[in-house]
Amino acid sequence: MVLKFHEQIVSDLLEDTSGGLVVLSSGLSLPKLLSSFLSFHSRSSGSLLLLHPPQLSSSLKSLLLSLSPDLPLFEITADLPSSNRLSLYSSNRILVLSPRILIVDLLTQKAQTSLVSGIVFLNAHSLSESSTESFIVRIIKTFNKNASVYAFSDKPHSMVSGFAKTERTMKSLFIKKLHLWPRFQVNVSEELERDPPEVVDIRVPMSKYMLGIQKAIVEVMDACLKEMRKTNKVDVEDLTVENGLFKSFDEIVRRQLDPIWHTLGKKTKQLVSDLKTLRKLLDYLVRYDAVSYLKYLDTLRVSESFRSVWIFAESSYKVFDYAKKRVYRFAKSDDTKISTPSKNLARKKRKLKEDDNNNDEAIAGTSSTSTSNGVVLQEVLEESPKWKVLREVLEEIEEERKKQASSGEPLLDVEEDNNGIILVACKDECSCMQLEDCIANGSQKVMRDEWQKYLLSKVELRGVQTPQKKKPKAPKGYGILDGIVPVTPARNAEVSSACKQEHDALLAAAAEIKRNQAKKEKDAEKDPEPQVGSRGHGKGKGRGRTRQGHARNKDGSNNTEVAKGDRPEVYGSENEGQINEINPTVIVDGVSGKNIYNDRNADNPKQLPPVHFHALERDQPILDVLKPSVIIVYHPDMTFVREIEVYKAENPGKKVRVYFLFYDASTEVQKFEASIRRENGAFESLIRQKSMMMIPVDQNDFCLGLNSSSEIQVSSSQNSITRKAGGRKDAEKEMQVIVDMREFMSSLPNVLHQKGMLIIPVTLEVGDYVLSPLICVERKSIQDLFMSFTSGRLYHQVETMVRYYRIPVLLIEFSQDKSFSFQSASDIGDDVTPTNIISKLSLLVLHFPRLRIIWSRSLHATAEIFASLKANQDEPDETKAMRVGVPSEEGIIENDVR
Repeated sequence: MVLKFHEQIVSDLLEDTSGGLVVLSSGLSLPKLLSSFLSFHSRSSGSLLLLHPPQLSSSLKSLLLSLSPDLPLFEITADLPSSNRLSLYSSNRILVLSPRILIVDLLTQKAQTSLVSGIVFLNAHSLSESSTESFIVRIIKTFNKNASVYAFSDKPHSMVSGFAKTERTMKSLFIKKLHLWPRFQVNVSEELERDPPEVVDIRVPMSKYMLGIQKAIVEVMDACLKEMRKTNKVDVEDLTVENGLFKSFDEIVRRQLDPIWHTLGKKTKQLVSDLKTLRKLLDYLVRYDAVSYLKYLDTLRVSESFRSVWIFAESSYKVFDYAKKRVYRFAKSDDTKISTPSKNLARKKRKLKEDDNNNDEAIAGTSSTSTSNGVVLQEVLEESPKWKVLREVLEEIEEERKKQASSGEPLLDVEEDNNGIILVACKDECSCMQLEDCIANGSQKVMRDEWQKYLLSKVELRGVQTPQKKKPKAPKGYGILDGIVPVTPARNAEVSSACKQEHDALLAAAAEIKRNQAKKEKDAEKDPEPQVGSRGHGKGKGRGRTRQGHARNKDGSNNTEVAKGDRPEVYGSENEGQINEINPTVIVDGVSGKNIYNDRNADNPKQLPPVHFHALERDQPILDVLKPSVIIVYHPDMTFVREIEVYKAENPGKKVRVYFLFYDASTEVQKFEASIRRENGAFESLIRQKSMMMIPVDQNDFCLGLNSSSEIQVSSSQNSITRKAGGRKDAEKEMQVIVDMREFMSSLPNVLHQKGMLIIPVTLEVGDYVLSPLICVERKSIQDLFMSFTSGRLYHQVETMVRYYRIPVLLIEFSQDKSFSFQSASDIGDDVTPTNIISKLSLLVLHFPRLRIIWSRSLHATAEIFASLKANQDEPDETKAMRVGVPSEEGIIENDVR
């Protein structure tokens, strides 16, 4: 069923033959809108070109064909021979191709502009005046003024970044009409809210330590933002913690700081990257389990401790401390009794000991490992609170279905086409796999496996020891991974010994796991029958306790709420029956979506319905494929919520129930609500811009870039010397530039064309641009320059240019919105060092004295430089340029200087 507002958008677009730009709220099904729009293409008018962004290349064609199989679609790839491409352009079909292929075909005249009826762009938010797409439109509009241009975007927030971005995009694409379709538009909201899905909003309380970590990260973020404000280099309005939750925050800050990047101090530069790290930490806290989170923090501590500013902020120690307490804690062993945490660590862990004393009684039967020095490692392994809630929701759904079945009612949410599968939507593949494991094998086993991996990775790290002499640089922070802490003065002895004890305890636990694994393998060899309930944990003779009572309490949402101290301790491997009662075996019966049963207690078996886990990052139309009736949104995402609304509006007869799992009072909720506010704000800004927009009516009359150069010529001819044959003007010669095919990834050919130069695309063996028979240019962007020096490619490229051309040129091109300098003046040393970029350039010039280096401020500056270089030169010869560096049949290379 086609949605009414989609029909409305399509009819609005087709009203104006010149085309239009559609900005749609994200999640309102752009592919479906596109397929219904393309179905109106008439074969008689000519070919319609659908230009896809590179990341969509494979999925786009299959997606469109799945939505409407009758579309006359054909994909043009680089592998197709030119003769086939020529016939396809005149076939009047809808052609899917990349901008790079099309621009080369237009310049080499394989694609006839008169045969093109229109062009469709899908990524209007990423286009600009200098992009290849605007180059394509300019060429087509020059020779075919009736061609329509349609552009679509479902990222309104990107359409308002920068000054008058939408207006500039419309001018560069020769579009006069803007169509805005926000979620709050009357037609859209009426249709989506007419018969909404049933929504169950579940607020899951975060555990105490999770709240502590979140509070600490937000405090550190706030501290970093305050430091940023002090620099007076950034617009203060943008610097809020709420903005800091989004990826686009980095772009906002970088856009303001890039032009003055070389003048900033190290601290400010570091703050920018620290804010990125802190945003990730907040995101991962609600996304991953406790052990994975601790592992990530460990890598951060090692990789960032020397440079980063946030690690030294006041609250940052809480982040590391609480993350550790979610997984394990240490105590002094007093005979066999576990006492409160050792006073040795008091100085280290500062004031957090009060909490520990309250919590120690509440640890539910955790297993422990003691080391020779009397420190006991207690495992806490806090499960993610959402896991328990997810299982309860699934159990509740299954019970409901059973009740309906027993009372003879038709099952509301089980239909023939979907097998009663429940869809669980997570952010990424990693979460999907972990949740699947969790539902199939129980959450304890998942945590236990992660914990084992974590301990074994510690052992591996110890094997790769760092050289002793570099040690003094190591951070004096928390538990350095390989445990060798240089004890300088006596006052540090206590702290470092605590650190060492911690580390030894972790290594002892890891060694025990290894022993158990070996023992298990031996037992398996002796006794081929499977052992009931044993999973290879805590099987050491009397050393480690089995993990009885580690299950979460049925009533408490937190694993530290109810004490289970009255449970008997189960030692050794002779009590396997007891283990089995507490931790029953798991039966998995695979139905198409994995029908999973998991008994928590042997006397209380709970059956689970079939579940399908879907990663939102895959970007697949999962709702139309599975057609689920029950959807659990595990990680809230605005786009996916809108997709559910569209799915329900398309299937009005279907009952759909949606469960939202939010962490209560978390940044997850804040981010979700802020994303909606941000999109609405972007649309309001676009509506205001639309009312004041100035789009020229006669835009088609000045689409060729040649005019800019002819205007200059007129003024110069008026001032020319009268002796020059009465001011007679010489016959205008067109400037030609031979460009390598691979250079069409950059925007320079477009800007050169705007300047009125004729672009000839060929495959060059030597250089990127040939300006004349003598001048050859190798263009390098800053990032490319660094990489070329590292790989040694640049040396080889300059060597070949010097061999075949009289004036070899290395063009170093800076970005217009970035600073026009490699590094700040203070970073340039007196000596030549192999790591410094300036030193490398100096050595290159010393080695090739004929090499000329051109520094260009921006693309437009490059075009000016090329024009002045060509002023007194002959035009280059295309056939000769192609032959340079290519051996003939006899193996002789022409014009080789050697």
